[in-house]
Amino acid sequence: MKSKIFKMLVATAIMIFLSVPAISGFSIDIGDNKNNIIGTPPSSFDLRDVDGLNFVSGIREQSGGTCWAHGVMASMEGNMLINDVWDKNDEPGFEPDLAEYHLDWWNGFNTFNNDDSEEESGLDVHYGGDYLVASAYLSRGEGAVRDRDGQFFSSPPDRYSPDFHIYYPRDIEWFTIGDNLENIDIIKQKVMEEGVVGTALCIGGFMNDDYVHYQPPDNENPPNHAVAIVGWDDNKETQAPEDGAWLIKNSWGTNWGEAGYFWISYYDKHCCRDPEMGAVSFQGVDLLPYDNVYYHDYHGWRDTKTDCSEAFNAFVSEGDEIINSVSFFTADDDVDYTVKIYDRFEDGELKYLLSTEEGTIAYRGFHTIDLTSPVGLEEGDDFYIYLDLSKGGHPFDRTSIVPVLLVVTAIDDDVVISSANAGESYYYQNSKWKDLFYTPLGDPEWFGTANFCMKGLANDWNPTDPNLNAYGNIDITGASPGSTVETTIYIENVGDDLSCLDWEITEVPDWGDWSFSSESGDHIKPAGGAEEVSVSIKLSNQKIPEYTGELIVSNKENPDDFVSLTVSIESLVKSPKTRLNLKDIIEDLLSQERPLISKILNRFI
Repeated sequence: MKSKIFKMLVATAIMIFLSVPAISGFSIDIGDNKNNIIGTPPSSFDLRDVDGLNFVSGIREQSGGTCWAHGVMASMEGNMLINDVWDKNDEPGFEPDLAEYHLDWWNGFNTFNNDDSEEESGLDVHYGGDYLVASAYLSRGEGAVRDRDGQFFSSPPDRYSPDFHIYYPRDIEWFTIGDNLENIDIIKQKVMEEGVVGTALCIGGFMNDDYVHYQPPDNENPPNHAVAIVGWDDNKETQAPEDGAWLIKNSWGTNWGEAGYFWISYYDKHCCRDPEMGAVSFQGVDLLPYDNVYYHDYHGWRDTKTDCSEAFNAFVSEGDEIINSVSFFTADDDVDYTVKIYDRFEDGELKYLLSTEEGTIAYRGFHTIDLTSPVGLEEGDDFYIYLDLSKGGHPFDRTSIVPVLLVVTAIDDDVVISSANAGESYYYQNSKWKDLFYTPLGDPEWFGTANFCMKGLANDWNPTDPNLNAYGNIDITGASPGSTVETTIYIENVGDDLSCLDWEITEVPDWGDWSFSSESGDHIKPAGGAEEVSVSIKLSNQKIPEYTGELIVSNKENPDDFVSLTVSIESLVKSPKTRLNLKDIIEDLLSQERPLISKILNRFI
């Protein structure tokens, strides 16, 4: 086993719960706008007793260095209690109970499993993780699963089963309190609205006999233990110069501290201050509503490309599916976003817009956005998720050293290998799209390992019927023998909104040499508009005054669905003149009953 600089206290595996049960059938009504703080939070608050109701799951007793996984699940379970999710989904038991050790085994950052690499590198199982590691696992849709689905510490639980219930957070937001506590009310409001908030501290000589923790700001020891905020008291006396402390849920059993709880000063070195572990809120937790998650960023947010605002990821559908939502990370607060789904990337341009969403995201973190106009896809269809962010740059995954909890200083053994391929992630710079795969990112080991953090969230779907339409009749005048004439036709799908059209040109006239920019196309969608097809016709050298015929475009899947386009090309060659015979003319005139003309002609004939 690899040596680590710091090892966590190993507790027993017995799970001990709080004796105060959550009351089902209740949720806190917080209105429509969760991002605006209305009024001032109270001077003290405790999620265990909100008008007599408890919104904190029971105290757990961790095994190994899995505090970070317990911090994550404590926050998710608290959000589920706030929104009554466990009871709504008819889950067994009186409170949410998620599997910390499934996250610990299957997060993808450790020597046990990394889908991006077969090398045995990365973190040791049971001894390392943080909230960013957890966000990668959760955003991929691998978890969280219930305790009854995958809770084994000594051996890996099953990674997946159709019987598993997977719970997914729509949003994960990161907060810091500010040097002068200027953001403390935001964190308090999130505790009240969204439930338990994850945080971290440094264990080691900073806690007094009353279970109040305070690490002075000038102490350099890094955070090494994850816990969760469940309340606060502005008047709590601590070792800090000023009063005020957070009420903290630990994962060391009910025999430790105040029945498993303790306090951390508002002025602590790391709690609510560390940018990655300080205050993390898991929100909108519910059963995963998607059948498939499309992604290239297996390890989630590992770095940020700050010199671009526009980026996209390219995907190919694995089956007949409908894209209902997208997800991504933002690296700053108050970010305006525009999401677009395109059908084509050709000649360096994104083409055929299928869906678009825009808005503003208040806080840094992971976010899920539903599409007002979902996008239907057939198996093998390519699609492109575009994202424009107003500030902060674009988060991306890459090979990285992961300095997580329990690792005081990141070392080579903690390198987590990511993988990428050309043609997966692009960013817009200097008026053109550039492939992230070929972009230098600093350390040579990172080259060719990066992908942007944009995901497509899909559900199984039965394709609806398309309807072919084509227009642009070929009507040309003034063509010369042997010349090449060019024109354009347009092909579109005017069927059901989510339908996909596969088309082909099935018939052309039997004269001339015909060529097309595309003789067929797949997965044309109504939202993408008409597809432009260039037509080139080489005429023969024969002096033919006019060419006529039909060009037929057909639906590949339905031969009865076709359009016939009329073809008419008039050349510069004139029709041959008829030679006149004088005798015939005269006889014709004589046959007409015109007395004067007859007299004149008879006199000379």
